Amino acid sequence: MKKIIPFIFLITSILQAQYTVKGTMSPTIESEWIILYKIEGTQQNYVQHSKIEIDTITLQENKKKKATFQFILPEDSQVGSYRVVYGLEEPNFVDFFYTKENIHFDFDPKSPNQSINFSVSRENRLYQKYIALISKEQQKLDAIQNTAIQNPSLNLQSAYKKALTHLKSVQKECLEASEGMYINAFINASLIKNPSKLITNAQKYQSHLLSTFFDYIDFSNKELINSPFLTDKIMEYIFSMNYSEDQKKQNSLFKKSTALVLSKIIDNLYKKEVIILLISKFETINPEVLNYLLEEQYKKLPITLQEEEFIIEKKNLLATQIGRIAPDFSWKKNGKTLELSTLNDGQYYLLIFWSTGCSHCLREIPQLHQFLKMNKKISVIAFCLEKNDFEWKKYKKKLPNWHHIFGEGYWENKIVKTYNINATPSYLILDARKKIIAKPAELKEVKAFIERL
Repeated sequence: MKKIIPFIFLITSILQAQYTVKGTMSPTIESEWIILYKIEGTQQNYVQHSKIEIDTITLQENKKKKATFQFILPEDSQVGSYRVVYGLEEPNFVDFFYTKENIHFDFDPKSPNQSINFSVSRENRLYQKYIALISKEQQKLDAIQNTAIQNPSLNLQSAYKKALTHLKSVQKECLEASEGMYINAFINASLIKNPSKLITNAQKYQSHLLSTFFDYIDFSNKELINSPFLTDKIMEYIFSMNYSEDQKKQNSLFKKSTALVLSKIIDNLYKKEVIILLISKFETINPEVLNYLLEEQYKKLPITLQEEEFIIEKKNLLATQIGRIAPDFSWKKNGKTLELSTLNDGQYYLLIFWSTGCSHCLREIPQLHQFLKMNKKISVIAFCLEKNDFEWKKYKKKLPNWHHIFGEGYWENKIVKTYNINATPSYLILDARKKIIAKPAELKEVKAFIERL
């Protein structure tokens, strides 16, 4: 008996040292696995994965399938913001706070954020309740404010004050209820500094929103940094709060708002992550802002945080934007040295990066050759990425009248890196001056563009 009691105590202790995260999805999804991540800065770091189980339940004589999953978190699991990611073709996710308590929730996988419901978890339930309540009250206040802007002659001050007082009451109630909890920092940071009086001028109201947007946010708070909350607020401020239909002014707003946000971030590692995230959003759509982020923000980070390869990669990306002159390179043909910059055998040039080991290339390149057979305006430069030239030498014979270049080293080839090529086939269309005028993503886009020339 003396041996059994300690054994039972040990089992109980082990069970108590673990916490469960259980989820139920309805309808079900076409995926066997779901992955748990912990949010750190702008990154999501893998924690563990779990198998999705499909069960059938009967509701009012109707059979319905539901998907369930479970994660077991040990006692030493870090408190913080977590994310479960599911789906194959279009991955989606659900975020929650883990604070060393069991968590159970259900949701519709097609609209997780709108449908999630926590049945177990004191902190997540309270936070969800707060978001629902505060959103409802803020919408009422915003409706009065917008009506006042559209109809300045209406006397809505009394209605506005009443709505504002009620909103503040809800905020205070939720802050007091969450005192000492992990979610308290998030409730406090999500507060909006509404005007004490109605503002009937749209520009003045917008100015107020911009100037007070971050008033309740502590940029040094590690809980906020290591969550989607702060990053989402930053993106909202830069992309939603600062807008102009004039592109020149819009670029100026992007730079100004980015500079303001980054000046508030004390943690240099998080600042670097935010800069990299912004670069990823601008790199294919706005070279001017990309260059600003690279030169005026990334390069001002501490030297120990800067990565030379990253700078070179983004510089190369800038060099191959539409509207830029294509970076020059040379190759040998029939004993002569040719250069892209001085090539003069076409009105337009199609530069293709391809490989004999790429199935898409082997399907598209012959079609493209046939398509261009009678086109005298287009000169083709076929840059083949290879580890050796054996297959290339044989295959290029099938593609006469093209300029053929052997790209030794595959992805490590200097020209490939200069052009920032990360997939084959990749297409660039140049004019007579070798200015990049198009970067079609697919063969059908190449054909459509050429047909318009």
